[in-house]
Amino acid sequence: MNSRLRTLGLLVLAASLSAAAQTTPPSTSPAPVPPAPTAPAQPATPAAQPVTPPAAAPRPAANYIALGLFYNDQGNYDQAYVAFRAASEIDPNNTEALLLLGRAQLRLRLYAPALASLKRLITLDPRNVAAYTALSQAYLQQYIGTSDRQTVSSNLTEALRVLTAAETVAQAQSGTDRNLNLSKVWNERGYVYKLQGDGARSIEAFKQASSLNPDNAIILYNLGDMYYATGNLPMALDYLQQAVIADPRDPFNRAYYAKLLALSGNLTTARPEAAQAAKLAPTNAYAVGQYGVVSYLGKDAVTARAQLTQAIKLDPLRYPEFYYYLGRLSLDGGDLRAARDNLTRAVVLGSNNAEYAYYLGLSYERGAAGLAPDRLKARANYEQALRLNPSYRLAQEGLNRVR
Repeated sequence: MNSRLRTLGLLVLAASLSAAAQTTPPSTSPAPVPPAPTAPAQPATPAAQPVTPPAAAPRPAANYIALGLFYNDQGNYDQAYVAFRAASEIDPNNTEALLLLGRAQLRLRLYAPALASLKRLITLDPRNVAAYTALSQAYLQQYIGTSDRQTVSSNLTEALRVLTAAETVAQAQSGTDRNLNLSKVWNERGYVYKLQGDGARSIEAFKQASSLNPDNAIILYNLGDMYYATGNLPMALDYLQQAVIADPRDPFNRAYYAKLLALSGNLTTARPEAAQAAKLAPTNAYAVGQYGVVSYLGKDAVTARAQLTQAIKLDPLRYPEFYYYLGRLSLDGGDLRAARDNLTRAVVLGSNNAEYAYYLGLSYERGAAGLAPDRLKARANYEQALRLNPSYRLAQEGLNRVR
C-alpha cells in the first residue's frame, strides 16, 4: 500500500477515535404521555415510545494498536502509550497489545507498570520469546534508571533468570526463528554482564549472538563498544566498521565509529564520517553531538561548539559527554564560569565517570579575572575521581597540588 495513503488512513482513524472518545450523544428523556380518556369510544392508541439510537459498536483493540504504532512511528510516545493501554483494556488477553504496552511503558520509564504488563504477557503466552527479552530489558532499564541501585540490586539476577527461560523456549524452536531468537537472548545477556562489570563475559555473549546473527548491526555495535570499554581500540574499530557496512544509514554506528577513529588519531577519516552521520540524522542528538566531539578532537572549536550546543538542545539529559566536551572547550578558552557550569552538569549526569570529575576539579583549581580558585571543591572532585578510578594519575597529581 502506498505509504501516503496508509498515513492518511491512520490519520482518519486517529480523528475518528478521538471523536468517538470526546462526543457522547446526549441522553433524552421520553416525553410525558397524557392520561388516557376515561370513557373512550374506541380503544386508546398506545403512546409512541421514544426511539433510542443503537449504541455505537466498541472499537476493536486492533484499531488502537494501529493508532499506537502510528504515533510510535511519529515519535509521539505519550499518545502511543495511551493507545496501547486502550487496546489492552478492550482486550486484556491480546498479547500483541500487552507487548506493545510494556515497551511503551518502558520507553516512558514507567518501570513497575512495564514489569507488571510483561509478566502478565508471559503468563498468557509462555512461548513468547519477545516477551522474555522485553522483560529482561525492563529489569535492566529499571536498574540503570534508579538512583539508589541497592533498592533494585536483584534486577540483574532476575534479568539473567528470565533470559535462561527465554533460551529454553528458543531452543525448542526450529528454522530461522531459532537462531534469530537465540541471538537476541545472547545479546541481552551481553548487556547484563556489562552492567555487572564483567567485560570478558559480555564480549563472549555478544560474540555468541553475532555467530547466530552475523549481519546484525546492533550486535556488531555492541561488540565494538565492549572492546572499546575494555581498552582494545583496534578491535573496537574493526567491529564498528563492520556495523557501518551492515547498516550504512544508521547514524549511531557511523557517529561512534567516527569518534573512535578520531581517538585513534585518524582524523582524516573521522571528520567526513562524523559529518555524514549528522547529515543522515540532523535531529539525532547522538549523531550531532559526536560530530561535535570529533571536531573538538580535531581542534575545530567553532564546529565543535555549534554541534555540541545543538545536540544538548535536542536532548538535554541523555548525553553527559556533550556537556563534558563543552566544558573542555570553555576550559581551553579560559572561560572558567562556563567550564564549571558544563562540567558540573557532566558530573551530575555521568556520576560514574572519573574523567568528568577530574576536569571539574581542574576548573575549580584554576582562577581567572573575577573568579577565584576554590581549592576545597577542587580537592573534593579530585578525590571523587580517585574513588572512581584509583589509578588515575592526573587526579592524584591534582590532589597533591591542592592539599
